[in-house]
Amino acid sequence: MNSDTRAPSRVSVLPRVALVLALGGLLAACGKDDTAPTAANPAASTATPAATPATVISDKVASMTPDQLRDAASKAYNENRLYAPAGDNAIEYYLALRDKSPNDPSVASALTDLLPMAVIATEQSVARDDFSEAQRLTALLEKADPKHPALNRLKTSITEQQQVAQQRATQQQLTAEEQAKKQADLEKQRLEDQKKQQELAAKQLADKTAADRVAADRAAADRAAADKAAADKAAADRAAAEREAAQRAAAAQTAAATPSRPAAGGGNSELRALSTPAPAFPPEALRSAQSGEVQVEFTVSPDGSVSAARVVRANPPRVFDRAAVNAVKRWRFQPVDAPVTTRRTITFNPGT
Repeated sequence: MNSDTRAPSRVSVLPRVALVLALGGLLAACGKDDTAPTAANPAASTATPAATPATVISDKVASMTPDQLRDAASKAYNENRLYAPAGDNAIEYYLALRDKSPNDPSVASALTDLLPMAVIATEQSVARDDFSEAQRLTALLEKADPKHPALNRLKTSITEQQQVAQQRATQQQLTAEEQAKKQADLEKQRLEDQKKQQELAAKQLADKTAADRVAADRAAADRAAADKAAADKAAADRAAAEREAAQRAAAAQTAAATPSRPAAGGGNSELRALSTPAPAFPPEALRSAQSGEVQVEFTVSPDGSVSAARVVRANPPRVFDRAAVNAVKRWRFQPVDAPVTTRRTITFNPGT
């Protein structure tokens, strides 16, 4: 919207002017006051058309830069000037800012929060017969959202209530002085209502913001706890892997440091198994379907019998140690020229 097409938003008193003119005609007809119509004419000449979406933003607001509008909107918001007074309220500043920065998500979010307040304020204005203010607020609402679901209802309510007010005023035959006093009282009531409503709306928005902040903090705490749990698990997995690697390295170092003793004199030292009976599976391990393996070091005597059998490594420890050693002691090999020390790994699997 170009600023040169806007007219300043001012409070319109068209319904009141019509009543004053009608009253002037009645008084003239009755011959009570020949100057009454003249007194009404100045008010009619100063009346401005009802606000529309095209004119509801004042030239002053429309001429402000985006940064100025953003600062002014924030200040009005914090000072509870959410939709009033005309020309200096948060909704008007945000609408002008949206015209200049149509893709700003913060502006759309602010208007979403503020429009319900404008609907309520419009209904209150209609209830107190403040039709110019109701039309201004409706124009703000229509500019913000031409398809707002409350628009048609509010416009119909304004029109119907204007007709009722006009009929009531004609029936009561209010004097110009009474009308002026009523207008002053109306303005006073409007300011009081606007202040109370905007303070309440600001509190509701603040409560919503606080609740959103608490929810965000709780979500952040949950994410932090989950991240910590994942980090702790990863650290535990790394520690377990390092321990297992250290155990394998130690076993390899032990194996390298204890080579098999060759037969003296360079005779027959190749081991050929004649009998290697399988170990007895421990009953407790069999009942729990537990598997494992044991590496046993032993010495084959020249006659092929086994001696000095001992466990070098077991996984899991101590479960299959005795069964493995007892089995190896029953093994028999082809005779050799000299004792030979070697190692064998025995696997325990309940399914075999």
